[in-house]
Amino acid sequence: MMNRLLPASLILLVLVSCSQPEPPLHSRTVLAFGTLIDISIANQDSSRAEQAMDALERDFNWMQEAWTSKGRNALRRVNQLFATGEWFSAAPSNTPLIKAAIPLARQSDQLFNPAIGKLIKLWNFDDSSSDRQPPDPDRIDQLTLSQPNMSDVEFNGILIHSLNPDLELNFGAFGKGYGIDRAINKLKDMGFSNALINAGGDLRAIGQNHHRPWRIGIRHPRNNGIIASLETEGDESIFTSGDYERYYMYEGKRYHHIIDPRSGYPARGSMSVTVIHSDATTADAAATALFIAGPKDWHRIARQMGIRYVMLIAEDGSIHMNPAMAKRITIANPATARIIISKPLN
Repeated sequence: MMNRLLPASLILLVLVSCSQPEPPLHSRTVLAFGTLIDISIANQDSSRAEQAMDALERDFNWMQEAWTSKGRNALRRVNQLFATGEWFSAAPSNTPLIKAAIPLARQSDQLFNPAIGKLIKLWNFDDSSSDRQPPDPDRIDQLTLSQPNMSDVEFNGILIHSLNPDLELNFGAFGKGYGIDRAINKLKDMGFSNALINAGGDLRAIGQNHHRPWRIGIRHPRNNGIIASLETEGDESIFTSGDYERYYMYEGKRYHHIIDPRSGYPARGSMSVTVIHSDATTADAAATALFIAGPKDWHRIARQMGIRYVMLIAEDGSIHMNPAMAKRITIANPATARIIISKPLN
């Protein structure tokens, strides 16, 4: 048996088991959303698989240009016009994401909040310098007190405006999920039924990998090993939010990129949250929201968002799961793990 391990920086490690003889697994890696996206197609001839991957690569390149918060694109124009408070014509490239985000934010009590783009920009976790430190507390307080959230966005036909001048959209908390859903749905429309799209460890899988389920490894939040694994069932999305991918240490404290919109600071209480859901958009948003909710409130938010499978690793190392997730997942070292099983989610 041979395992294909993605780079250790990724949130999830996809384990692809191979034995001989078998048809090849067609795969390609593209760069979008600031991460590597692996496209894998199984049980298909090479010509059709290559054509499909060409189409998906073009789509991901377009999404990268249209949805990034940097550069001169429609999202930048939308954010500039939001600041005026005036009504303007919604951008077709971004309107579907905005409309998808509004109910997800509401269901999460605004813990999933793409409207805090100014806070995210202020923290600037894209900065890789070695002397980083937290932003000015007064500026954090100013942006937090204004409480921008998705309920501040209003539509009137094709027109849109913001009720809050501090609202600035950033799709980083669910753009990958929305993009993966688009890509998988395109593969389905093209007649493919066995594929996996993995964006930096966050993924959606359909069908099987050569008559076996896709087997997924979940990264340990404090080392490069795997803390747990599971097998997909049909069409599923598996997303993890963790405090280890983008962070820095300052005065002995870890500052990571998952900002709690209530405090304006990195969320505390969780090291990682893994969610399974039928669609990647919801899974992506929910992983962020449940991470922020933390060990004390994840269960309530998960129920509101319709999530059936959750594993949360708390800052003290304890592993929190609902019973349905506990049946699905295999812990790598159960003898040393402190596992807390919650009430059922449904």
